[in-house]
Amino acid sequence: MKPMIQKRFIELSSQDLFQIYQLRVAVFVVEQNCAYQEVDDLDLTAQHLLRTDDAGHLIAYARLMDEGQQVRIGRVVVAPSARKQGAGRDLVAHAIQAAKATYPAAKQIVIQAQAYLQKFYASFGFQPVSEVYLDTGIPHLDMVLPVDHEQ
Repeated sequence: MKPMIQKRFIELSSQDLFQIYQLRVAVFVVEQNCAYQEVDDLDLTAQHLLRTDDAGHLIAYARLMDEGQQVRIGRVVVAPSARKQGAGRDLVAHAIQAAKATYPAAKQIVIQAQAYLQKFYASFGFQPVSEVYLDTGIPHLDMVLPVDHEQ
């Protein structure tokens, strides 16, 4: 497994972009059966976090969006072939560190978590700030992680 890389949209190669969209659509649209505009304008301004396997296949991805006083982690996805191997935990840990380093003025990191992953995100310090609600037919909740720039 290769190290996590971070790129702005303009730095993504056509191969990077193809693999990102292929993985996100395969999981969010097909596997989770959600019909929505998966590719959106936020991709243009987001920081993209990618990890590939040794063969160069994308196995983990997330994006970071600057929202002023906060940073949003979104589109967190792990390829089916890489699940249950720590890739998700590694991805979120890296996303938190990248959010702190890339956006030092941010006071908190936010995520719209699928409800079944609440304990997973809580293990990183995220706390729920909403009730569970449906988004594209899937139960979600909003969670916040206060930023401590001393860590």
